[in-house]
Amino acid sequence: MTLPPTAASKVVLITGAGSGIGEATARRLAAAGHPVVLGARRAERLAALAKEIEADGGSALPYALDVTDPVSVRSFVTAAHDRYGRVDVLVNNAGVMPLSRLDALRTDEWDRMIDVNLRGVLHGIAAVLPIMSAQGAGHIVNIASVSGLRVDPTAAVYSATKHAVRALSEGLRQESRKLRVTVISPGLTRSELVDSIGDHDTRDAVMDQMSIAIPAAAIGEAVHYAIAQPSDIDVNELVVRPTAQG
Repeated sequence: MTLPPTAASKVVLITGAGSGIGEATARRLAAAGHPVVLGARRAERLAALAKEIEADGGSALPYALDVTDPVSVRSFVTAAHDRYGRVDVLVNNAGVMPLSRLDALRTDEWDRMIDVNLRGVLHGIAAVLPIMSAQGAGHIVNIASVSGLRVDPTAAVYSATKHAVRALSEGLRQESRKLRVTVISPGLTRSELVDSIGDHDTRDAVMDQMSIAIPAAAIGEAVHYAIAQPSDIDVNELVVRPTAQG
């Protein structure tokens, strides 16, 4: 059952909601009373998550989504708007992180990072901007990374996409006085991103660092904080990382 939004709640769309940060964010926001629209490729995971959220008294609408396909993203946003009558928040969370050295020439992985991490964000923005502009309000939360603040070996392309997300977010913020724009940059966080690393040496090196990783729920809490502020306060950027991370 999808409950209608109340005056105090916000309709929140979350990409990459099937696991990790997206799932944790969905659970946190649903627990706070916000209807959540869950987008990801793995429909069975979304259905199970929506069922759990609703069993706990929340409202969730699962929707199969491929952020690399603008038609799929528009359909996702349209489904949310048709169900709830508005779109208050988009959390652009879907991402991949197949790290490797540039001289490994894993060019297909480079393309995949650009398609998901950057074009996927652009597709989300393009789909919600007309609705939010018509509403006269809206909030776009882009999940970047501390890799958007620095560049490390094996992360050149990944960092490039996350630097781009930060630049894109700042441009969007400056273009509007009605929309709120937040960039959240997680540090080492427990999620399935490591599983996308096909270069074995790089994966082993990242896994060695994961002992200090924070839970995905920490990023969900940051999203909740940003969207909970009064409408005249725009939290532009949050960096959340383990205390022990250099």
